Amino acid sequence: MNDNDYIIEERDAVVIRFAGDSGDGMQLTGTQFTNTSAVFGNDVSTMPDFPAEIRAPAGTLAGVSGFQVNFSNRDILTPGDAAQILVAMNPAALKASLSDLEIHGTIIANIDAFSQSNLRKAGYDANPLQDGSLGEYQVIEVPLTTMNREALKEVEGLSTKDKDRSQNFFALGLAFWMFDRPLDVTLDWVRKKFAKTPAVMQGNIRSLETGYHFGETSRVFQHRYRIRPAALPPGTYRKVTGNTALALGLVTAAQKMGKPLFYGTYPITPASDILHALAPLRNFDVRTFQAEDEIAAMGSVIGAAFGGALAVTGTSGPGVALKSEGMNLAIALELPMIIVNVQRGGPSTGLPTKVEQSDLLQALFGRNGESPIAVLAPYSPSDCFDIALEACRLAVRSMSPVMILSDGFLANSSEPWRIPDAAGIPPIPVNHPDGPSSAPANGEGAFLPYHRDAETLARPWAIPGTAGLEHRIGGLSKAPETGNVSYNPLHHERMVHERAEKIARLAEVIPPQEVYGPEEGELLLVSWGGTYGAVRSAVAAARRQGRSVAHAHLRYLNPFPSNLRDVLSRYRQVVVPELNGGQLAFLLRGRYALNIQSFPKVHGRPFTINEIAQKIESITN
Repeated sequence: MNDNDYIIEERDAVVIRFAGDSGDGMQLTGTQFTNTSAVFGNDVSTMPDFPAEIRAPAGTLAGVSGFQVNFSNRDILTPGDAAQILVAMNPAALKASLSDLEIHGTIIANIDAFSQSNLRKAGYDANPLQDGSLGEYQVIEVPLTTMNREALKEVEGLSTKDKDRSQNFFALGLAFWMFDRPLDVTLDWVRKKFAKTPAVMQGNIRSLETGYHFGETSRVFQHRYRIRPAALPPGTYRKVTGNTALALGLVTAAQKMGKPLFYGTYPITPASDILHALAPLRNFDVRTFQAEDEIAAMGSVIGAAFGGALAVTGTSGPGVALKSEGMNLAIALELPMIIVNVQRGGPSTGLPTKVEQSDLLQALFGRNGESPIAVLAPYSPSDCFDIALEACRLAVRSMSPVMILSDGFLANSSEPWRIPDAAGIPPIPVNHPDGPSSAPANGEGAFLPYHRDAETLARPWAIPGTAGLEHRIGGLSKAPETGNVSYNPLHHERMVHERAEKIARLAEVIPPQEVYGPEEGELLLVSWGGTYGAVRSAVAAARRQGRSVAHAHLRYLNPFPSNLRDVLSRYRQVVVPELNGGQLAFLLRGRYALNIQSFPKVHGRPFTINEIAQKIESITN
């Protein structure tokens, strides 16, 4: 068949969702499709969706793993509200993902997996491919398992189980044909990945090519889709997840500080990929340490910061709970370090593989005593790079820990990232006194470890072992200037106020809050973290419809930008969409005594554009 036998449909964007058992390779399939589309020149945004269980029973709803890709010829900010194409590898994948498919969308179903046994496991009383329940969709039945086995029958050294493991590449090849994607990127990956197992390499290549040629020669498909490259700003791009971008940002910050990077952590979903990204980078003076638990990890980071390194730990909400005492010690010692919290659903173990923004109050207040720290939040996977640099800059300036509040959606989602010119990234100045007289504002005489800089209120960063800089440290209440143990109430009060004030003064060096849309008016939506894409897209659409609505997205959560009160007060209604019970709205009401409305969601999934759009419509009609 040739192109004249199909309807070639030009589209600005398409959302495709791959779904199957957690062992079917859906994350790999989606990743390869994303990589190819990115190389092709599309803008892409992804949303992996996988179960918390390591291996739930095959064929059950609990074991369904999905990967959604939105690829476009224009700038996009979300993985899409609903897929137009669903590739369902079994009945459970169909049942779990059908609500994520738009009405009249296309279902590509592996009919070989729709056995009575698998239908029962998925909770179907009848075969949905036969009972008419999918009448609103275009259903394409493909005997994928059978055809894949047939394609691999002459490949020696592969068992039936081995052959079935490659059927995800048959589905991937078919998707490549449907969307006019080249095979080269994935073929190169397969050859490198399985170079030491030729049979597996040959099997995956043949599965990929057979799936592509099936689309080309079969008459079951009436449409092909063409999504042209996006007009992205010129530059060199690579695909990044939030965790990868964060790791690269930390390494860059260390280089700009002239410091080694120490990353002490204990593995936890969804933060572990930061460790995986940093571990191979020893040539960039990166040292990684996997501790026996979160408490030990925090202790190692305090030691590294005391020794003069850029010290970082990464975790999620449960880990932050365990690290809180150590964080308090770091605040009392006044040492710069970064705590990365990649948020997930809670409480307790909660939803390890799902997303929430429910640790905001924990970040600000989840420690004993008066213990303020700066808190920043990235808004996109690529912004994780920039926020890492900014967090390190503020940590050194204030001589205090800084927390980065990422989340599971940002951590695992991906998008094209334009690689910045390293020479254009400004240095992060670091000053270590080499003696008492060189300490800022210290003057002559004995070293005063808590004598503060007049502008920033930061204390000197003294490297242990430097002659003349011997001083006492610990968690007990300290006297000003000397840092000696003191129970004098006036001493305690002064130190509490100074630690708070140096964090508050960071508002002087962070950008003022910007607003997208009218500078005043009817409605302002305020967002933070990974809600940015859905909110900005919905606001942009509402403004095209002539609605009076604006959007302010906060990257700085403590301190707030200095002009934030003024911004909020210029709108009749302020609504805060967030993936928690209304924590930012609570903070804004308490800080500014304004009428702030909460729009919470705690489903373990991000906001859709449509959810935000409906909220806007309900207010502005």
